[in-house]
Amino acid sequence: MPVNDLIIAIGAEPENLDPLKMMSSPAATISEHMIERLIYLDVDGTLKPSLAESWVPSEDGLAWDLKLREGVLFHDGTPFNAEAVKFNLDRFLGFADPENKAVFAFLLNEVREVEVVGEYLVRIHLNRPFAPIASHLSHSFIGMHSPASLQALADGVFVEAPVGTGPFKFGSWERGQQFVMTRNETYWGGAPQLASVTFKFVPEAGSRVMMLEAGEVHAITAVPPTEIARLEGVADIEVVRQSSVRVIYLGFNMEREIFQDIRVRQALNYAIDKNALVDTIFQGVGQPSTAPIVPAVFGYTSVGPYEYNPQRAKELLAEAGFADGFDITLFHPTGRYPQDASVIVAIQAMLAEVGVNATLETREWGTYLSTVIVPPAEAQHDMFMLGWGTMTLDADYGLYALFHSSQWPPANNVSYYSNPEVDALLDEARVTPDRTVREGLYQQIISKIWEDAPWVFLYNEGQVNAVRANVKGLIHHPLENISAWDAYIE
Repeated sequence: MPVNDLIIAIGAEPENLDPLKMMSSPAATISEHMIERLIYLDVDGTLKPSLAESWVPSEDGLAWDLKLREGVLFHDGTPFNAEAVKFNLDRFLGFADPENKAVFAFLLNEVREVEVVGEYLVRIHLNRPFAPIASHLSHSFIGMHSPASLQALADGVFVEAPVGTGPFKFGSWERGQQFVMTRNETYWGGAPQLASVTFKFVPEAGSRVMMLEAGEVHAITAVPPTEIARLEGVADIEVVRQSSVRVIYLGFNMEREIFQDIRVRQALNYAIDKNALVDTIFQGVGQPSTAPIVPAVFGYTSVGPYEYNPQRAKELLAEAGFADGFDITLFHPTGRYPQDASVIVAIQAMLAEVGVNATLETREWGTYLSTVIVPPAEAQHDMFMLGWGTMTLDADYGLYALFHSSQWPPANNVSYYSNPEVDALLDEARVTPDRTVREGLYQQIISKIWEDAPWVFLYNEGQVNAVRANVKGLIHHPLENISAWDAYIE
C-alpha cells in the first residue's frame, strides 16, 4: 500500500450522502471528512467550535447568534459565509422546498427563520426555546455544503460527490466497492498528512480481519468477538476498544393486530436472553439494554432490563390468546451491525422456544432501510432489527426521533408507536431549559416507553476496531465514527 494513502474497511456502504437523505452512521463517517458542521461534538462529549466559533442565545432563548469562522473556502473555491449557512439550513428544513426537507429535519423543527445578520453572523430564530439546539447543530447530517454545488443538482438528484470545507475532497465512489477522498491542500485548519483516505465496503467481518492481517487495509471496524483475543496477540496490530452510544433493538410493526396487544410485546421481551447474546456472541462486549438510550446520554435512567423468563413469556402469550404461538416475518440487515446475522439466528431459536416462529428476511444495508422505513401500508415486516446511536448525547435525539408519533416514516419511528402522553412529555422536554426538570421528564418518558414495549430492547453495542500499528492519530469516536483527518502512517 502507498505510504500516504490510508485504507479503512467498514461493514456497510452509505445509503446516501445528501443531508436530505442521510440516515446512517456509515454516511456520517464518510461525509464528515469532507463536510464540516457548525459545531463539533468531541470524543469527551463537549461541544467545540468548528465552522461556528461561538453560539450565544438571546435572553428569552428565542434566538441564537452564531459567529462564523472567517476566510474559509469550499472545495470549489466559493466562500463559506452566513449566506451559505442560511442556504444549507433552509434546504435542510424544507424552507426552500417544502416537498424536499431532510429526513432528520426534526433536529431543528423549532427553527422559524435563519437570518443573515452580517457576512459572518447568523441568527437562528425559534418558535419556542429549544433546549438541545446546540447539541443538534453538532449532528453529522447538518453539514455545510457548497451552495453552488447544491444549486447545480438537477431536480430529483441528490448529492453523491459532496463539496464541503473539510480536510478531504471527494475523489470517487464505486458503488458496492469503495469511496475515495483526497487531501484538501488549502484546508483552513492545515492540510492533513494523508494524501488520501479510502473506505472499502466489506460486509463480512471475517474478510475484514483477513484484509487487515494481509496488509490490504490499515484499519477495520467491528472486529468479530471471536477474533479479539487473537488479534491482541498480533505484534503489528492494535485492537481498539471504545464505548458506543448505539442501542440495538427489534422493532414491532404495531400496526399489525397481533402486536397491538401489550402482553404480546412484553412477552417477546421476556422470551429473549439478552445476557446470553452479550456473553456468548459478543463475549462480554456490550451490555443488555436497561433503557432505550445508553447511560452516556443526558436524560438516561435505568428501568430494565427485561429479565429472561420464557415461562412468563408463555403465560403472557396465553393470556393474549396465543397459547399455541404464531408466525411472523423478521427482517434484518447483514454486515451493518457487529454479528447481526448471528444475533438474529440466536433470537429466532429463542422465539421458537415460546412458540413464535420467525421467518427471517435478510437484506444488504444498501436496500435494507428503504425496505423497512416505509409507511404502514407498504410494510412487509412484522418485526425488524435496527440500531440507533444518540449522536448528540442528548435524550431528545434518542427518544423524539424514534417514539414521537410525528416521526412515523419516512422518519425513524418505524414501529409506528403512538402514545399521546409520551408525545406531550417529549414536546415539553424539548422546550424546557432547566436540565434538572428535563431529566425528570425523560425519566417519565423512558418508564412509559419501557412499559409499552414498542421494541424488544436488546443490548447496548460495544465498539471494537483494529488498526495496523504503524497508523497513528485515528479517532475512534463513541458515535461509532472512525475519523482520519489527523491520522498519518509511520
